[in-house]
Formats: sequence, C-alpha cells, structure tokens
Amino acid sequence: MIRAYRFRLRPTVRQAQALAEMLRDHCSLYNGALQERRDAYRHTSKTTVRYGDQSVQLKEIRGFDPERQGRWSFSSQQATLRRLDKAFAAFFRRVKAGQTPGYPRFKGVGHFDAVTFPKDGDGCRWDSTPHDAQTRVRLQGVGHVRVHQHRPVRGRVKTVSVKREGRNWYVVLACDQVPAEPLPAPGSIVGIDMGVTHFLTTSNGEEIANPRFVEASAHDLAEAQRHLATFPKRTRRRTKKHRAAARKVAKLHAKIRRQRLDHHHKAALDLVRRHDVIGCERLNTAGMTKAPAPKPDPEQPGGFLPNGAAAKAGLHRSILDAGWGIFFGILAQKAESAARRVIPVDARNTSRTCPECGHVAKENRVTQAKFECTACGFLANADHVGALNVLSRAGLVLCDAA
Repeated sequence: MIRAYRFRLRPTVRQAQALAEMLRDHCSLYNGALQERRDAYRHTSKTTVRYGDQSVQLKEIRGFDPERQGRWSFSSQQATLRRLDKAFAAFFRRVKAGQTPGYPRFKGVGHFDAVTFPKDGDGCRWDSTPHDAQTRVRLQGVGHVRVHQHRPVRGRVKTVSVKREGRNWYVVLACDQVPAEPLPAPGSIVGIDMGVTHFLTTSNGEEIANPRFVEASAHDLAEAQRHLATFPKRTRRRTKKHRAAARKVAKLHAKIRRQRLDHHHKAALDLVRRHDVIGCERLNTAGMTKAPAPKPDPEQPGGFLPNGAAAKAGLHRSILDAGWGIFFGILAQKAESAARRVIPVDARNTSRTCPECGHVAKENRVTQAKFECTACGFLANADHVGALNVLSRAGLVLCDAA
C-alpha cells in the first residue's frame, strides 16, 4: 500500500529563514518558467515549451545565479518544473473537454507553500535514527531539521515534501510497501446514508451528529473577515496590521479544517472497527454544490429570472461544511489498511424507495426526515430508509462478486 505521513517540523530561527528562502526561490523558478512558456507562445509563432526544454536550462540557471538557485537541490527544482507542466496538462485537458480552462497563474510568495524532493537521498534524507531523542530530516541548503514524529513510519520512503501552513512547517513523507494491519473480522455489514441534519445514519439506526464546524465558528470568522475588509486596497499586504488580520482569518480556517479532519478520522475508524463491509453512496459533491445556471428573462433584455440560487446557498454551504468527499477518502484508506471493504453504490432514489415493498415515488418522502410509502404505508425515518437501501444494494454487489 501507499501511505503519506505528515509531521511537524521544529526548525531553528536560521533554519526557518532558510526554508522561507527555499520557497521563495522555487516560486521564482516556477514564475520564470511560466513566463517563458507564455512568451514563447505569444511571440514565437505559438511555439510550445515543454518540461524537457526547461529542465535542460536548469544547469545554466544554477550557474548564473548560484546564490539563489544554485544552493538548492537540482531534483527539487525539476519537481517544481514538473508541477508547472502538470498545470498546463490539466489546462489543455479542460480545454478539450469544453470545461472552464483556468490558465496557470503566477504564484505569489505567500501562495507557493510546498517544495517536493522526488527521491529520498537526493537533496534530502529522512533519518529515522533519533539524535538527542529527536528525529531529523536533512534538507540541502537548510541542514538537519528536528521533526516531531508522533507515530512510526512504515514502508519505504519514496518522496519528501516540505510544506508551510501559516507560520508552521511540516514534512510529508510518501511511502510505498506499507504493510496492512488487518483487524479481527466482526462478521458485520452496514450501509450508511450521508446527510446534513445528521452527518451519517447507519442501517442499524445509529446516527452521528453533524458538528457544523463552520457554523460554530461563523461569528469569529465573520468578525475577522470584516476587520480584514476594512483595510483599503492600496494599503493591503503593505502594513503589519493587514498581515496580522490576514493571518487571523487563515488561522480560523485552519482550525476548522483540523476539527473536520479529526471528526472524519474518528467516525471512519469506528465504522472500520465494527464492520467488515461498509456500503456507501457514490455522491457527486461537486455537482451537488454547483451554482444553478442563470435563466435569462425573455421579456426583459439583460434581466434574469429567479433560479433558486439564494435558496440553495445554505444547503451548499452545509454540504461543503460536512466534507463528505474527504470522509469517503479517509474511510477508503482505513478500510484498505484494516483489510475491510467499502462498496460505493448508486445514490439515486435511495431515500424514495420503500425497503419493504420496493415502491419508488417522490411522494414517499413526505418531509426531510419522514418517509411514508404511498403503496404499503411503511413509515420510518428518511435517512434510515436511505441507509437500508444502500445496504441492500451493497449486498447485491457482494452476491454478484461471489
């Protein structure tokens, strides 16, 4: 299996300064490579510059500017150029698919927060042998940085990434050949239905409350954002007070993200420990939270008809706050590690199908929480009915596989 481990770095003042300089110089390399591609396409008869062409120039760039570019790992600079190449590949893919293209943008120093070393031992070295009771990672141009390793690293370290979040630094290790850790088989299968009122409901009737972390921090977040908006545009990012206000907003968002991840990890681990097979809905959260298309008013040129965007805004916010997609990813990872199985099933009509007689109708779901079959009169909670139907469809998949 492939796993990623994320640990907090404890750099000294000089090491933190060197890490910031490393990000700044890699950002400069990224922007310079992007500018070269733009100029080549615009002024040289639409010539396309590729990764191979720019990688060849790295030796000259490092020799021309040894103070800023020559001090860092050659392979990490190649990874930065590959990052730009992937951005252009995704851009052309979206153009061919007819989607919103999103041309690659220049990165500001505050928005370029990660540097990747493609191979352990090439410009970096993960040293799992503690020195002075501390694990360290060696980075070219920075030195041996202390790592707060809160759990053992299993498997073989393939790539090492250094990431900045606010004023904190982290190291991310991508490892392969990670052994599985199977749990005892409880002999249970369950279906889960995701929701907004409750985070999830199981086919056994259990409900996990939706913590609504964004709503809980809405007051503090709104106050911090209002304070940030009071700074005029001409002074933004130029004063110490504006930078402090921006850091406060980012700190609140980071806290919400950590709370959500902690909740998802605990809920997923509880399901994996108690069930062998977990059936879940195959949800398209991006489509569910997409803003409705505007409706032009034929009687009023330039005007638009109501499309329900304001009414759906609250639902979209609640779905994004719940983070269903992130939860499904965490659940799949934990299930794979514990030798469990997660079966995604079609989510259509799971809350409109009667689990007793199989009757499907929109009228079966009387309210958001109440289900009453118009054919047989079966009465139950709508989320519980959805979980039962998910369990039934997961069982059919198991039978077909057998």
